[in-house]
Amino acid sequence: MNTRWCLDELYTSFDSAEFKNDFEAMKLAVAEIGVWAAENLKKTNVSDEEAAAIIEKYINGKNDFSKYYMLAYYANLVASADTQDEAANKYVDLFRNAVTDLTGPAVMFSKFVGQCNLEKVLAVSEVCRKHEFMIREAKQQAQYLLAEDVEVALAKFKTTASNAWNIMKEGLTSTLMMDVDVNGEIKTLPLSAVRSLAHDADKTVRKNAYEAEIKAYEKVEKPVAAALNSIKGEVLTECTLRGYASPLDMTLNDSRMSRKTLDAMMGSIKQYLPSLRRFYAKKAQLLGHEKYLPYYDLFAPVGNVNMRFTYEESMDYIVKNFNIFSPEMGSFAKKAFEERWLDAEPREGKRGGAFCMNIHPIKQSRVLSNFTGSLNDVATLAHELGHAWHGHCLNDETFINAGYPMPIAETASTFCETLIFDSAAKTATDSEKLVVLEGQLTDATQVIVDIYARYVFETNLFKQREKGPLSVNEIKELMVAAQKEAYGDSLDPTTPHPYMWINKPHYYMPSRNFYNFPYAYGLMFALGLYSEFLKTGSAFVPKYNSLLSVTGRMSLEEIGREAEIDVTSKDFWVSSLKLIEKKVDEFCAH
Repeated sequence: MNTRWCLDELYTSFDSAEFKNDFEAMKLAVAEIGVWAAENLKKTNVSDEEAAAIIEKYINGKNDFSKYYMLAYYANLVASADTQDEAANKYVDLFRNAVTDLTGPAVMFSKFVGQCNLEKVLAVSEVCRKHEFMIREAKQQAQYLLAEDVEVALAKFKTTASNAWNIMKEGLTSTLMMDVDVNGEIKTLPLSAVRSLAHDADKTVRKNAYEAEIKAYEKVEKPVAAALNSIKGEVLTECTLRGYASPLDMTLNDSRMSRKTLDAMMGSIKQYLPSLRRFYAKKAQLLGHEKYLPYYDLFAPVGNVNMRFTYEESMDYIVKNFNIFSPEMGSFAKKAFEERWLDAEPREGKRGGAFCMNIHPIKQSRVLSNFTGSLNDVATLAHELGHAWHGHCLNDETFINAGYPMPIAETASTFCETLIFDSAAKTATDSEKLVVLEGQLTDATQVIVDIYARYVFETNLFKQREKGPLSVNEIKELMVAAQKEAYGDSLDPTTPHPYMWINKPHYYMPSRNFYNFPYAYGLMFALGLYSEFLKTGSAFVPKYNSLLSVTGRMSLEEIGREAEIDVTSKDFWVSSLKLIEKKVDEFCAH
C-alpha cells in the first residue's frame, strides 16, 4: 500500500495550468474584494435593509473565496512533506502575502457591523441569520482592531517576520541528521526517525537516541532560539497594540473560551498531578529503574509483548474499530487510506509529528504522520483521522461556519484515539493488556502532565520575553523548570529534556500561542462524550455527529451545553481526570 499521499485532487504541480490560472484569479479576486469593501463597508447611516444586503454580500464573497485556499493547502502540504521544496515554500509565502490584502476588508467589516442594528439585520436576512455567530463575533472583535492600514501592514510584516522564522526553524529541524548506535550499527537518521526510537524495545537504543537527539539540537540551538525570541516578541508587541492584557487573553478570545473555563480545567489538572505521577513511578519499576523514570524511557514499551503493525494492518485495525462506533465512520477511514489521503512514512526533509488538514472546498482531508508500526502510531493515525471526521461532519456547513477554535479541535481526534485503545484492551490477551494500558496512559499523561509543563513553560517564556530576548541557556532552564513542576519527582532529574522547545512546532506558530492546553481540553471533553457513548450506545452517534457540525458557530461553553456539560465547572474536569486515575490504579496493580 502506498504510504505517500496523493494531492492531485488539489493540483498536479505548481507548473500546472490549473494552479497558475487559479493563482492569478486569486490575486484578481483579492483586488476586487478590496475595491468593493472600500465602496460599501465604509458607508454610514444606511437602512437596515441595505446593511443586511452589504453584510450578505461580504459573507457570500468570503465563502466563495474559500476555493482559492486550495492554493495554500497544496503549497503547505507539499512543503510539509518536503521542507526543502523551493516552489512550495515560495508559494506559501506568495499566498500569505497576497491574502494580507484581505485584512483591510475584514477590519472594515467588523467596524461596519459594529454600527448596525444587528437584531433588525438578522430579522430581514436569512444569510445573516445562518452566520449570526460570525457576525456577532466580528462586532465583538472590533474593540481589538487597529486602523485598517496598520492591520494590513502588520499582516504583511508577518510574512517576512514570524512566518519566515517559523519556516526557517522547520527547515533546520526537518533536515537535521544524526548518527545513532542502533544495536551496534551506526545509522544516520533524520530527527523524526530518531524520535521514533523512543518507542524501541531496547533500552540502550532508546538511551542512544535520546543522547543523539540532545547532541543534534546543540547544532541549531542558537538560530532556533533567535526564531523563538523573535516570534514571541512579535506576539507581545501585537498584544500591546490591540489592548490585550496578555498573549493568553488573546488566545482565549481566539479560542472562544472563558478564563473561568481555563481556570477550572487547569486547577483540576494541578490537583491531580500527584495521582497521575504514580503511573511514571510504576513504569520505572517495571522497566527496572530503582527510583526515577529517565526521560528517554517515557515512551518505552513495557511487558514482553511487542505489538507491531504494518501500515496495511493499521488500516484494517482502525477501520474495524471505527465500525464499532459507526459504520459510516469506518467507511470514511477506509476511503482515506485507499484514496491516499495519508502521508505516513518518516523520511529526511519531512516535518516531524503529525497533523490533519481539512480541505473544505473539496470535502476531503490530508493526514501527515511518521508511522513506524507501534500501537501508539496506530493511535496517532486514528487521532488524525478523527480530525478528518470532524471536517467531514462540517461538510454541509459554509466555509465560514466550518472554522472551529483550537480546544474543540482536539475533541474528535481524542475520541477516535480512545476508541482504538479501549478496543485494543477488550481484545487483548492478559499479557497484551498491560501493553495496551501503558500505551493509553502514556498518551493520556502526555496530554495532561506534559501539556501542563508546556503551558507553564510558555507562560514563563512570555513573562521573561517582556524583559528582553532570552539566551539559549535561559530558555533551557525554563523548560527544565517547567518539566520539574509538572512531573515532580517521577522523572530522573539527571535526564530532563531541555530542548523540548525546539522539538514542539506549536511554539513557533505566531497565531497559535498556547497550543498546549487545547489538547488537555480535547482529551477531557472527549472522555465526557465517550462516557456518554458507553452508556447509550448507537443512539449517541447522531448526537455526536450533530455536535461536531455546530462547532464552528458556538463558543466552547455553548458547545458544552449542547452536550449537557458545564465546562466552567471544576466538577466536570475532575470527573474526567478520575477516569484516567482509575486506569492508573489498574496499571499500578500489575
